[in-house]
Amino acid sequence: MDEVEGKNMNHPNKRVTKIKSAYVDRYDKEMERKQKRKKKLLQRLVMVSTAFVIFLGVMVSYHFSQRSEYADKEQQSEELMQEYGDLHIQKKNLKEEINLLNDEDYVLDIARTNYFLSKEGELIFQVDDPDERSY
Repeated sequence: MDEVEGKNMNHPNKRVTKIKSAYVDRYDKEMERKQKRKKKLLQRLVMVSTAFVIFLGVMVSYHFSQRSEYADKEQQSEELMQEYGDLHIQKKNLKEEINLLNDEDYVLDIARTNYFLSKEGELIFQVDDPDERSY
């Protein structure tokens, strides 16, 4: 008989009616409000958590794009610094050449060696290089 009574306690009989009283109604309404509050709280937590995860994803994506852009700018800066150094050397060489071209003796020396111009009374002979002979 204990088994039968135990089974009945686990599965209440559907024929049992609830007691209708003001206390039971208030208790049911209070339990219903608590369940609604829990459900709303859970919904808010899920919404805030989702918003936070989305915000975090956007920030991580932005961070990595900025790192990539920074690396590109750093490489571009190094290339421009190298180009600046080359241009600075070229400018220095061109200034030297301008200074030399302003010197009349230097210009005359270039004209004599490259264009076979001679001074007055000077004869120029072109001599073949002995290493360039082809027998």
